[in-house]
Amino acid sequence: MKKELFHQMRRKIAKLWLDINLQLTVVGVTGSYGKTSTVRAIAEVLSAQYSVNRTDLNLDTVYNLPITILKTKIWNEVLVLEYGVDHKNEMDFHLSLVKPKIVVFTGITPVHSDEEHLGSLENIISEKRKLIEAVPENGFAVFNFDDENVRKIGQDFKGKKFFYGLDKEADVWADKVKVSLAGTEFELHDGQEKFFLKTGLLGYPAVYTCLAAYVVSREEGVKREKIIEKLVQLEPLPGRLSVEPGPRGTVLIDDSRRANPASTISGLKSFAQFPGRKVAVLGEMGELGVGKEKRHQEVGEKAAELGIDLIVGVGPLTKNILEGARKKGLRESQLFWARDVIEAAEILGTILKKDDLFYLKASLLRHLERIVFLLEGEKVCCTVVVCHHYDSCPTCPQFKKCLK
Repeated sequence: MKKELFHQMRRKIAKLWLDINLQLTVVGVTGSYGKTSTVRAIAEVLSAQYSVNRTDLNLDTVYNLPITILKTKIWNEVLVLEYGVDHKNEMDFHLSLVKPKIVVFTGITPVHSDEEHLGSLENIISEKRKLIEAVPENGFAVFNFDDENVRKIGQDFKGKKFFYGLDKEADVWADKVKVSLAGTEFELHDGQEKFFLKTGLLGYPAVYTCLAAYVVSREEGVKREKIIEKLVQLEPLPGRLSVEPGPRGTVLIDDSRRANPASTISGLKSFAQFPGRKVAVLGEMGELGVGKEKRHQEVGEKAAELGIDLIVGVGPLTKNILEGARKKGLRESQLFWARDVIEAAEILGTILKKDDLFYLKASLLRHLERIVFLLEGEKVCCTVVVCHHYDSCPTCPQFKKCLK
């Protein structure tokens, strides 16, 4: 009760603070994936010209918005916020606190479509599009053209708008994409102009992140050379296609912070471009609702088509991933299923070789990072497939208990 009263008071103070800081341009980012990386990229590029504050905590948006607002200084000129929703009418609650002038819509996928959350893909679209409807006449919206649902929302929007993507019909689009462990390069097309752009971010998700940041920054008057300079400096966030030394002499491609069908397929597409033997460890994608088995199977089909060498599925639903991969031609000797992270680590202990590329992908609450700890010889006593601890395992009391 005290916690709820404290939060209500914090929201009221945050609202008052916003009313004082009339100099702020608020940028809102929504979508089913890519929000956190896009928020950071936009903030970093805009910082070339403006004083910027941004969402920087892995908290539920309900708490994160007022916390971020109260960290805003009177000299800040731009506030970049992540608008996440997983329940009906939650966007209305966010908008009652702060409405953006500029909105970026990254993509739609059926995460949170289960009955405990938004209930359907249609409800997800309806809830997230409320942010677009809040854009004022003097603002603008930026849409991912390659996402069919987002493109439709953008086409319906009557205000000032821009589309980005890999499709040439977008206002700003990219081709000649080159993906490596050192970063990502591509050619950016803006009307009749084109130029090469390089970023420290990895994979195909990096292209979309950079395109969104480019459009917002261009419209806000940041010079092109400054935009390029800032994008070059970006590096992956931990657990979002970040490269780390892996256990047993492997190279770990850690993409385990979040997962849904779109982000998993995009991650696998990027992973497939890296040189070396590829071992993909795929956990369950949560909160998908009706059709979750089919969604997992489609991931397996795509993994096989991309030429992933070995796949280890962790958790009941990943049996569908392996079935999809089998359907597209992968042999039984390339497919492994584990009941939990303990079994997964045991399997990987027998198949991983020095210099293998080792890819981790699952929804956050599956905590696949436990597999890395196990392979490095650490004790892990928690074997649950789904855990509701949001931070990394070493911060969990249960994990610490194991170390005593």
